Amino acid sequence: MDAFGRHIRDLRISVTDRCNFRCVYCMPRKIFGPGYAFVPRDELLRLEEIVRIAKVFAACGVKKVRITGGEPMIRRNLEHLIEMIATIEGIDDISMTTNASYLSKGRAVALKDAGLNRITVSLDALDEKTFRTVCDVEFPVSRVLEGIENARQAGFDNIKINAVIKRGLNEHSVLPLARYFHGTGSILRFIEYMDVGSTNNWKLDEVVSASELIALINQEMPIDPVSPNYRGEVAKRWHYADGGGEIGFITSVTESFCGDCSRVRLSAVGQIYTRGQIPLDSFSNSKVEMSHIGG
Repeated sequence: MDAFGRHIRDLRISVTDRCNFRCVYCMPRKIFGPGYAFVPRDELLRLEEIVRIAKVFAACGVKKVRITGGEPMIRRNLEHLIEMIATIEGIDDISMTTNASYLSKGRAVALKDAGLNRITVSLDALDEKTFRTVCDVEFPVSRVLEGIENARQAGFDNIKINAVIKRGLNEHSVLPLARYFHGTGSILRFIEYMDVGSTNNWKLDEVVSASELIALINQEMPIDPVSPNYRGEVAKRWHYADGGGEIGFITSVTESFCGDCSRVRLSAVGQIYTRGQIPLDSFSNSKVEMSHIGG
């Protein structure tokens, strides 16, 4: 439990700060260019250190682990890390967020065999021009779609697709994305464009609100709200009225959900944050101390 009385159940582990994309809302090239100093690889937490920390959090009640980055599939021996986390008593769900650029058939099968339960893929547009404008690299959107299909064939169910929508950049991609994933079993989730640490030149008037997105989609493909799966669930869930599956909206700007947040984040170098940047010593559970983690 943190200083605000929020029960921590999810641990998000960043295994690297590097990414092969330069998405304009996350790692814009003008800041994260050739001269940007990423963390030296020998300063990243070792896999064994990550597992040791995950064991501490599991002992304190954490049930879910999400592997993130940067782009996590850049990290060497990622499957081995997942194998080790999967053996931790109390951890019953391991997921990963990726841009799917490295999600080949072989990697998808290896991740599944290692114990990864769920995959979320970031995809902000379907047309080539907009996709490359958003991610700012010469990489075909077809490869991302291929990665999603590889994950499906490897046995991953209910793959989530995250799309950040920024006004003036890709709001015209909303309906094409909704049409594409409707009825596929994948869960498309639209995320309001938000500030990510003063690196993306965020402006409020560039936010397309979830209410706008819901109205736009509902006009063509009627959707109905459904109850959350659990308290603190990030996305607001909706179902297509025709049975075409689920769609979600993450109101990161217009409707803050920090009050019910159950997540803690472990950075690639071993810093620990909850939403609101609460330091480690604000945790009320005395088990979570650096002496137990090995710092």
